[in-house]
Amino acid sequence: MMPQWIIEKKRDGRELGASEIEFFMQGYARGEIPDYQMAALAMAIYLRGMTDSETALLTEAMMRSGDTLDTSRIPFPKVDKHSTGGIGDKISLPLAPLLACCGVAVPMISGRGLGITGGTLDKLESIPGYRTNLGEREFLDIVAEVGCSIVGQTERLVPADKKLYALRDVTATVPSIPLITASIMSKKLAEGIDHLLLDVKFGAGAFMRTRADARRLAESLVRVGRAMGKGVRAFLTDMNQPLGRTVGNALEVVEAAETLYGRGPADVRELTLAFGAELLTMAGVAPNSAAARATLERALASGAAIAKFQEMIRRQGGDAEAVADYNRLPAAAIRTPLTAPCAGYIAAVDAERIGRAVVLLGAGRKKTEDAVDPSVGLSELVKVGERVEKGGTLAIAHANDRARLDEARKLLIEAFTFSEGPPTPTPLIAERF
Repeated sequence: MMPQWIIEKKRDGRELGASEIEFFMQGYARGEIPDYQMAALAMAIYLRGMTDSETALLTEAMMRSGDTLDTSRIPFPKVDKHSTGGIGDKISLPLAPLLACCGVAVPMISGRGLGITGGTLDKLESIPGYRTNLGEREFLDIVAEVGCSIVGQTERLVPADKKLYALRDVTATVPSIPLITASIMSKKLAEGIDHLLLDVKFGAGAFMRTRADARRLAESLVRVGRAMGKGVRAFLTDMNQPLGRTVGNALEVVEAAETLYGRGPADVRELTLAFGAELLTMAGVAPNSAAARATLERALASGAAIAKFQEMIRRQGGDAEAVADYNRLPAAAIRTPLTAPCAGYIAAVDAERIGRAVVLLGAGRKKTEDAVDPSVGLSELVKVGERVEKGGTLAIAHANDRARLDEARKLLIEAFTFSEGPPTPTPLIAERF
């Protein structure tokens, strides 16, 4: 079998078989097939698409390119949640420990931020001492004993995806639903989970700008997951305004902790409970959504959920007291309000502009190897539908550099749209699959 024959076949719009996909992905992972041939196949897939069967085969071949986790010794249903990314999206942080209080285990492998979207690992690493680079054995020990652990991808976990993702980024093949599906599902299914919930976001601050595109991706993810024998469901959620009232790594840790204390913003709490209830019913530990939600709310009210978060942090080398005493988290030297230029209702908060402004402050990275400043970002963000007076606070900017702050301020002012009357509300959760 020759790589160019496989490229040719997909270039001409024909369906690839299991042996062809396996040969190509294993060869690429081992370095036997060069980047230029993988780039050619990726472009052929981008232009010609893939059937559901091909996408499932590609997902499995990528998953089998390295190690998969053996979670059989964990005596609970194994569940996880994946988000396609958004501004202020910190749901994984409260969701994992909350679920771990309720009869399921959460072996969560997450990523870093790139571009305007924040990364779960970056947020957790703003907690002093927290380690995200655990070995497989330590990771599974923590999941078995604590009930949850959030770590980064190891070198041996789905290496084909790691190489292909970097290649897609420089060959204009990122926005391909089969390639996105295989990338997401290969990593998640390598975790050894039983059930997966997908949060597919759409809007100004999301990778998928339109609801229709998000729906197509969600349908593909669910079909492939089920073809591989896993329980998979998806939510479409709105990302036209930031989620919660903070954007920035340490600031979002505070908001996640506040959610576990029962004091978080309404939208963060709602998604945490909705996703948690869905996963508990999928795993069969609750008979229905209402019962599942009641179980989750009891774990919040009793203090069990925040205690579980602290236990996970402690086991991963972090300062668990930092989510009780927020002064132990990194703090920016400059805190300054962004004030409203006029009175009115907030008609829109452009999540993309907010994300770009926070990257300018130093909370994000332009390249994967860039360092991030864990202390900078925005807090006390106003939400769509709220009324402000002229000179009132739209957000508090946290910065360590005056020049960066001045540059970011221009974007921030443009992010807010005002109206004389209250805008028509839009649902946070648009659809369920």
